[in-house]
Amino acid sequence: MGAPRDPDGAIAVLREAVAAGVNHIDTSDFYGPHVTNQIIRQALHPYPKGLVIVTKLGGRRPPDKSWQPATSREELIAGVHDNLRNLGVDALDIVNYRFMGSGHGLGEGSIAEQVTVLAELREKGLIRHIGLSSVTAAQVAEAQAITDVVCVQNNYNLAHRDDDLLIDDLARQGIPYVPFFPLGGFSPLQSSTLSAVAGRLEATPMQVALAWLLHRSPNILLIPGTSSLAHLRENLAAGRLTLSSQALAELDGIARAAAVV
Repeated sequence: MGAPRDPDGAIAVLREAVAAGVNHIDTSDFYGPHVTNQIIRQALHPYPKGLVIVTKLGGRRPPDKSWQPATSREELIAGVHDNLRNLGVDALDIVNYRFMGSGHGLGEGSIAEQVTVLAELREKGLIRHIGLSSVTAAQVAEAQAITDVVCVQNNYNLAHRDDDLLIDDLARQGIPYVPFFPLGGFSPLQSSTLSAVAGRLEATPMQVALAWLLHRSPNILLIPGTSSLAHLRENLAAGRLTLSSQALAELDGIARAAAVV
């Protein structure tokens, strides 16, 4: 909520990320609200060719800083226009419909009405592609009966692996899976196993956690958030780490241990 403590630093992070070859930025106009998209526009507009900005709809952030659904036809249409205005574009590359289940967790319920609205907005040229966030496999299938789904963004990391089957199914379909909270989110990943593997590789635990995701499946795209250039560079370096079969087996055991607890 609100503006970052260091707006100039945020702009520097965005510019260095793109200069380093990052071509996928995850955002939403309800981050801030509005502030994040305005900073992206200030830092990068006019946007370089090949940069894909993925935003999301389905929620709002009132002054009390809570997360509230914004799922009516009117709210979705207004949200698209907010994103267009604050990003300074005529069409949004990808819009994820975020199902507001239990906080950041999943929930059952139809998303047909909301996906249909987004499909109509795509037909009007305001959206190029449609994705989903915080959804179950059943909700993915429901959306695919209405329109093409180009990506799915759910909570997934070394210790939170409920989506293993979904990731594999999406990979067979050639659909990217984008894990949010790849480093644990509000509860950063902590594991003696993770630290031990990182020590052997002379890397940080967070770099190893990101590298594991890249090894997990070829359809995984990473969106680790950061507010500092140092952490941005660390995150990018994770893509150069190679994990042995032994290291992968050790890391895979973290989720099993968490499930026992």
